Amino acid sequence: MALKESKKLEQANSYELVVTVDGETFEKALNTVYKKEVKKINIPGFRKGKAPRHIIEKMYGKEVFYDDAMQDCYPEALYNAAEEAGVKIVAVESIEVTEVENGFTFKANIVVEPDMEINNYLGFEVTKKSTEVTDELIDEEIEKVRDRNSRMVTVEDRPVANGDIAVIDFEGFVDGVAFDGGKAENYNLTIGSGNFIPGFEEQIIGHSTDEEFSINVKFPEEYQAEELAGKDAEFKIKLHEIKAKELPEVDDEFVKDVSEKETVAEYRDELKETIAARLEDEAEKDKDNQIAEKLIELLEGEIPQAMYDNQVNEMVRDFEMRIRSQGIDMNTYLQYMGIDLDGLKKMYADEAKKRVQLRLALETIAKKENIEVTDADLEDAYNKMAEAYKVDVETVKGAVPAETLSIDVKAEKALNMVKDSAVVK
Repeated sequence: MALKESKKLEQANSYELVVTVDGETFEKALNTVYKKEVKKINIPGFRKGKAPRHIIEKMYGKEVFYDDAMQDCYPEALYNAAEEAGVKIVAVESIEVTEVENGFTFKANIVVEPDMEINNYLGFEVTKKSTEVTDELIDEEIEKVRDRNSRMVTVEDRPVANGDIAVIDFEGFVDGVAFDGGKAENYNLTIGSGNFIPGFEEQIIGHSTDEEFSINVKFPEEYQAEELAGKDAEFKIKLHEIKAKELPEVDDEFVKDVSEKETVAEYRDELKETIAARLEDEAEKDKDNQIAEKLIELLEGEIPQAMYDNQVNEMVRDFEMRIRSQGIDMNTYLQYMGIDLDGLKKMYADEAKKRVQLRLALETIAKKENIEVTDADLEDAYNKMAEAYKVDVETVKGAVPAETLSIDVKAEKALNMVKDSAVVK
């Protein structure tokens, strides 16, 4: 197999490759296809699956196995030809066989990875978020814990307030006529949740247990039930019960219930350490995001849409594998979410675009900086992957080619170079 001709096309990142597959390689492919297909072929005078290849070719034509054999040859032939031409294939737009003689020759139109440019990627400024742990942050964390350990109690000595749960019967009317879906009994409505149409929850506030009253609202113009959209409505309400959260007191007993500490002071010290670690982690992630955004901003060049599409497809495949490991198939998930596969792909589109752009930026930097990957670098990367996936190193090496991993390590080295040079304000 060899590259016969390489031609850059007018369309950006597009090439035409003319590739030859030698007779020996083609013959091996033909024989492989014959062995696979002969089991399905009936020829008079021979048992099923036992007809010699030359007999089948005589009956159906010598080209009977050509298409399948050529399909088997394309991937390796194209990969080798692209490598010889010094390009990386992103997508194959078309393949056309131009000659079949002692092997065959084909012409392929391909989309390739672009040549990008990037400058001023070292020493730019990034801002680190504050990691100061204030008393207010500690108090907020304690309030979250109090809320998680709260209980609902019936309120009898006051009317409904924001944040309460009002247990109500309601029935809605438009022009004096009750409408479908507008009635419920003993409904638990959290006031301030925004679950009902605008103005509904606010008008419950101030009313007391066992009170019966009416409220007036207007359905939004974009309401999902078209027959109600933009209509004025009256709801008749009966308030059965008011429930509110009862939060535990923050004392030593509370601390013993929710932690391993004995006193409030000790608990606050523990929370301070936990919050500090969280803030530091958030600050580092934010700094990384700033660096990524800056590199994407600095990247110059035209990126083929096929690269974005490939990344989206990869993300969808990864997602499918994750949910399958949880016993959920993709069709069930899509039905549950009310979307189709194209809708899921659109959800990944923006993130896929950022990943492709960042990756190209880092690969371009690695090339400009002549970053090299040593055997020790690869061994360290393999060990980290083995530890992360809880498998032995040899299993990882069998699954991830060194060439592929080397690209990842180069990108990581480039990123570390940029991070180390960044000026943190």
